[in-house]
Amino acid sequence: MIQRFCLYGFLKNQRYFEPFWIIAFLDKGLSFASIGLLIGFREISIALLEIPTGAIADVVGRRWAMIFSHVAYVVAFLVFGFSSSIVAIFVAMLAFAIGEAFRTGTHKAIIFAWLKSQGREREKTAVYGITRSWSQAGSAVSVIIAAVMVFVSREYSAIFWMSAIPTSLNIVNFLTYPSWLDGVTAEKKSNVVRLLLEGLRQCFFQKSLRRLLFESMGYEGMFKAGKDYLQPMLQQLVLAAPLLMFLDPIRRTAVAIAVVYTAFYLMGSYAARMSGTASERFGGEERAAGNLWVAFGIAFLILLAGNLTDTLALVMASALGLAGLQNVWRPILISRVAKQAEEHSMATVLSIESQAKSLGVAGFALLLGVCVDWMPEAYRFAPVGLMGILVALLALVSSPTGTRMLSTRSPIQAVQQRGENRSKPLH
Repeated sequence: MIQRFCLYGFLKNQRYFEPFWIIAFLDKGLSFASIGLLIGFREISIALLEIPTGAIADVVGRRWAMIFSHVAYVVAFLVFGFSSSIVAIFVAMLAFAIGEAFRTGTHKAIIFAWLKSQGREREKTAVYGITRSWSQAGSAVSVIIAAVMVFVSREYSAIFWMSAIPTSLNIVNFLTYPSWLDGVTAEKKSNVVRLLLEGLRQCFFQKSLRRLLFESMGYEGMFKAGKDYLQPMLQQLVLAAPLLMFLDPIRRTAVAIAVVYTAFYLMGSYAARMSGTASERFGGEERAAGNLWVAFGIAFLILLAGNLTDTLALVMASALGLAGLQNVWRPILISRVAKQAEEHSMATVLSIESQAKSLGVAGFALLLGVCVDWMPEAYRFAPVGLMGILVALLALVSSPTGTRMLSTRSPIQAVQQRGENRSKPLH
């Protein structure tokens, strides 16, 4: 099953438009503020649909929820590719949001249910990290394919509708999953409401889960909203530099994005596999999370410096750093959430977490879009770095454990500590 989970991740990330997402919308005549509004609309739509779709998945079947999700994706990709109307783009974004809402949290619940059936629950972080690494490898491959499409065609339509092909193949993959992974019980569909309320109760009245929701909003929200600005940043810096002058601007941009985003996703793939090691290295998932917040702030500081000095190397270094950090962070966060959630409402709780992330992305996307449009040309992308630094500082200052979340212990000290814990008598 792990191979099929990995195949899902690889095919899911064959989204050829992602490396050119912002540039493609700019090419359609949208401003940064309009793009921020569009992304905010997507994320708010996801947030409104996330919890009920997660609860529905727990009751009517997780595989079928995933299949419906991918049908919605196909519709969205085709409309994006063949239409330039702003109304049609918003309709396509709504279809995309429906797909995201049914998918996010549901497949993680499938993975965790399978691990539990195999008695491998302790491997949550490691297995999720492996499947995520395949997702990132898929993204790296998709960047190369997308860059070739743009380089040859010199336009952006094909990268949308071609994404429908691997998405359709994933539907076939889901049909090979064992039916018992649907998680369907003999309970009536009216239990959707009960599961929804139970998931909400856990998340908002259980302090540890509530804290994780806010962390997800900050870390994931800022990362997802900020990383798309790498596209226009790279375009601006590459076109201003004496690089690849024999190519036209579209092809120069395609080559630059192919190089940076391929490295970005390969770094993410490697980092995802290291998430379990990182947790061990820092003496546990909570301490690892604290250290990742510090590194998150430093990465955005480097990004800010790169933007203010027009230094392409600093922007690229920040991009690679953020890719690595986020792909260590995500498996650790999901494992922390899964430890707190009850198995029967797992998809609901994970969907609530994803909803919190969506709200974070919506807020940051709208704010960044307006700020970038209002800033002087020389400092246009400075708000991205500044906001990332501020989010990291707020997370560290508001941490209930403060600086104790941070750890500078060596791996030997971590092993010694685990040995001491094992030697203590149980009461």
